[in-house]
Amino acid sequence: MAKNEEYLRKPEWLKIKINTNKSYNRLKHLMRDKRLNTVCEEAKCPNIHECWSERQTATFMILGDTCTRGCRFCAVKTGLPNELDWGEPKRVAESVEIMGLKHVVVTAVARDDLKDGGAAVFAETVRQIRDRVPGCSIEILPSDMKGDYESLHTLMDSKPDIFNHNIETVRRLTKRVRAIAMYDRSLELLRRVKEIAPDTPTKSSIMVGLGETKEEIIETMDDLRANNVDIMTIGQYLQPTKKHLKVERYYHPDEFKELKEIAFSKGFKHCEAGPLVRSSYHADEQVNQTAAQRRLNYVKGYEETSGEKLTKLTF
Repeated sequence: MAKNEEYLRKPEWLKIKINTNKSYNRLKHLMRDKRLNTVCEEAKCPNIHECWSERQTATFMILGDTCTRGCRFCAVKTGLPNELDWGEPKRVAESVEIMGLKHVVVTAVARDDLKDGGAAVFAETVRQIRDRVPGCSIEILPSDMKGDYESLHTLMDSKPDIFNHNIETVRRLTKRVRAIAMYDRSLELLRRVKEIAPDTPTKSSIMVGLGETKEEIIETMDDLRANNVDIMTIGQYLQPTKKHLKVERYYHPDEFKELKEIAFSKGFKHCEAGPLVRSSYHADEQVNQTAAQRRLNYVKGYEETSGEKLTKLTF
């Protein structure tokens, strides 16, 4: 295991394969044409080439590209955001249709300047995608909305297939790592989602390499399970710029394998754990049986009605 030097050299297993093929370039041009943001680009996700080139998936980032918070791990720019763009939900839905996605993840910058934290725009985005691509399952990844649970009802009324909210790190490091967000408030948000929609899978993610202990990671797993979280992702923190928190150490792939086994032993229904795993990694594999069946019913119904094979959705 690497020593805690000023800047740790990345180990061999963190080398990223760059693949800018036609699929990658097509998706990039589509995002620019539709004036859309993706967390893949804004947060400098290490999996962007795999997702855009091979899996043809993307995580849309709505509510603009400027966050009202300044978390010390995140590369998304911070400042005063622009006014809401109510044409954004339609453009996202159009892009989902053009791309032929079977599963889409919609996240957003934190908008603490808005009374509802952006819940209304989130909900409208889900509805627009449903109208245009009924067979597509939808995962949403909002901020904690500063504990505004009335707005949470607005969000859940749109009936997303997965609700994702990242706790990001262990309790002890939360104040240092996350701006404004609170460990217990994130847990309460996830718990309340289950109270509103018991059958909707909930999901959360943590980064490792910020100075946490193995015991603290396991404690976080226990806290998430105590609040009925179904899915967990665990990935290596990578320092986006010199202004952000430094990496304390790099976890070996074998350690991620062990954490994944522990997560399953705790009762998580699905867990992705690995050096390059991020919250949306292989998200299309995590939908519940109900959402998967809805996809199949949509395809079957379309084909029976039209007499055509549905090839546009990438199942």
